[in-house]
Amino acid sequence: MAIAMALLWGIFLSAVGIALPGLINMTAAKISVRDGRSRAVSFAVGATVVVFFQTYIAVAFAKFINSRPDIIYLLQEIGLVLFALLTIYFFFIAKKPKLKEEDSKIRTKTGRFFLGMLLSALNFFPIPYYVFVSITLANNGYLQFTPTLIWMFVMGVVVGSFSIFYLYIVFFKKIEHKTNWMMENMNYFLGSVTGLVAIINLIKIFRN
Repeated sequence: MAIAMALLWGIFLSAVGIALPGLINMTAAKISVRDGRSRAVSFAVGATVVVFFQTYIAVAFAKFINSRPDIIYLLQEIGLVLFALLTIYFFFIAKKPKLKEEDSKIRTKTGRFFLGMLLSALNFFPIPYYVFVSITLANNGYLQFTPTLIWMFVMGVVVGSFSIFYLYIVFFKKIEHKTNWMMENMNYFLGSVTGLVAIINLIKIFRN
């Protein structure tokens, strides 16, 4: 049961984390439209490979942090400042995101695979996100940092991430008008998320 729950939590939390239109899933969708589904899938696989390593590093770091309550308190304070600054940035400073036109020279499956790896590696949000959610799960008794459960959680994240990428690849045409609107307002979505995390950290600090 614990193994299944770790897998399901990974799938669910990864889907929540990347369901909104972002650079990676929108690029996968655009590649599908321009170059075909197979090349878009190659891109998604490349991005998912990096997600695997990012998630494993994040959970390993979370396991270490969870064994050191003093570090947890320090990181809560650092996280409060960091997420508060990010909230200000997303609401008042950041420009509206625009999906850049891709280089037409990169059309092979191998090229798309490595492009997916590159864009995914440049995305720094997954590591702090999975550190935060895995510690939260552990503190509430939903996840134990055993080797088996860690691997199942990571594999769940991989499955969930690739599934969302694939849904964008397949259904992009049907939801294109909605995703364009969401891309234009992405900074407000991200600012709301970072603001919520900052408030949660503030509450935890006061409780301690």
